[in-house]
Order: sequence, then structure tokens, then C-alpha cells
Amino acid sequence: MSAAVLQNALGLMKAPLTGAMVAGLLAATPARAIDASACRELARKYEQIRADIASVQTNALLFSAAEKGCTPLARALLGAGASVQARDRLGDRPLTQAARSGHLELVELFLAQGAPIDARNIAGSTALHVAAENDRLAVVRLLLERGADANIAGRSGVTPLSAAAFKGNDRIVEHLLARGADAAAMDLTGKAPIAYAASLGYTRIVQRLLDAGIDVNARYGNALTALMWAAGYAEGAGASDAESVVKLLIDRGARIDAVDDRGRSALMIAAESGHAAMVALLLSRGADKDQKDKDGKTAADLAADAGVRAALANAR
Repeated sequence: MSAAVLQNALGLMKAPLTGAMVAGLLAATPARAIDASACRELARKYEQIRADIASVQTNALLFSAAEKGCTPLARALLGAGASVQARDRLGDRPLTQAARSGHLELVELFLAQGAPIDARNIAGSTALHVAAENDRLAVVRLLLERGADANIAGRSGVTPLSAAAFKGNDRIVEHLLARGADAAAMDLTGKAPIAYAASLGYTRIVQRLLDAGIDVNARYGNALTALMWAAGYAEGAGASDAESVVKLLIDRGARIDAVDDRGRSALMIAAESGHAAMVALLLSRGADKDQKDKDGKTAADLAADAGVRAALANAR
């Protein structure tokens, strides 16, 4: 997933929970396979022009080699004067391109050639950031072992940890936390990693973040708690996964009737979102169905469909 796609997806979750929070989830992508035919074509092109090649062409070929996983060609280009300091139009260096594509051997090569490990592109993303948001576990592990800063945020202040939480990659979250990633860091929209994980039903990641010291009742943008994010879970999240997160949060001490800056509780958010099973779960855990928001509305007043209204009517 590109940085732009991730930022657009995250942006959908900026507003208070009134219905769907995210249009859908992007599937995790495996490491990009080495494109042997493309590497042969690039090598052939290089042989044709190498006698008169300019530095800009050498660097352009290096970026193509980094994307396709052409390690032998990359070595030849570096030997011919290509630079690991070169930038493309988005400000990426070859290291960032290799990290994005998941080509571990090239990441190691560029680091050995002196590539700055924490260099940022125009969006502010480092190689670690793009590796985390593209599910490149092996690359993330290597970059962290080599000293990459786990807390450098990209555009909108989204950290590698938030990117990994958004993608649901528990292993990357584990490695980032082990290397000092700030579990409480909020982006410019007021969300921290646990808000993303809770809204998308990633129970294991929520548990990991709580175990890392996150306050279960901490407030994020619009005074929302993790419980509220989970109660109004995203369309791409499974209902049972979101319910699992809610059970965990309540068991860990989440205040069930806490309200956001509109005076709305998790129950009200779930009711307005049309999540009947979630409403029933919150009621079974003691949520107050008669609680009113700042406009004087109860969960029943906000109920989005008949199933929600029935769950509220049947509650004692």
C-alpha cells in the first residue's frame, strides 16, 4: 500500500464516529517477487548505453533495479557511480524503494554502501515507515536491528507503529515496540495506534498495546476512547473481531459509560452505527441505555435500524 493510499484511508477515520469509519481494508501484500525478466531487460538496456551513460540515467536505473529486486544490476550500477543518496521525484532514495518492495538483499546492500537509514521522502516517510505500511516484516526487522528510528512519523504524523496497527500486522507491532516505538504517539488527527487497532478489530494488537502501558481509558481526538472506536468499528472489520476487542477493553477496566465530546457513549456510537450485536454486548456488560448526549438523545434516538432498536427495547 502506498503512502498516499494509507493516508487517504486513515483520513476517512478523522471525523467522530457517525456510521462507517473506513470504506474498507487493503489486504496485506507479500514481499514483491524478483522480476527476472524485467531484470534481464534492465541489464540489457544498461549494456547498450553504459559507454555514454550520464549519472541521471545511472541513478534512474538503480531505482528500477531497487523496485524489481535486481541485486546484480544494482551492484554494477553502484560500481559505475550510481548513488545511494539519489532521490526520485517523490524524494525516495534507493533504500526506501527496496524497503517498500520488500527486497531484503538490496536493503542490506544499500545500507552497506552508506545509505542514510532514517532519510525521509517528501511525505516524511523513512524506509522503516514504508516497510511497516507495506507489511515487509523481514525488512522492518533488519532496519530496526541496524538502528532505524522507530518513532519518525510520516505525513499527518502517522508513525510506523500506527501504520502497522492499521494493517493489523502484529509481528511488526511487536518488533517496533521492542525497539522503543512510542505506543501512545498520536498523529495530527488525534489518533494513536490503539485507536486504529480497536476500530479494525485487531484484538491481539490492542492487547499488546495495553500490555505496553497504554491507559485503557486514554482519550484521543474528539475525546474518543479505544472502547468507543471499537464500538463503532469500521465496515472492513468483522463484527465478532470488534466484539472481541470490546470484551478485552472492558475486562481491562474500560469505563463503559464514558462519553466523547458530543456526550455520546460507546453504546450510543454502536447504536448510531447500526451494530445490533455490539449494542447487545454493551447492554449485557451494563451500559446505560437511558444515558443522554449533549443534544438530549439516547441510544434509542440514535438507533440506525430496527435490529438496534429491538436490542435496546429488550434490554432490562
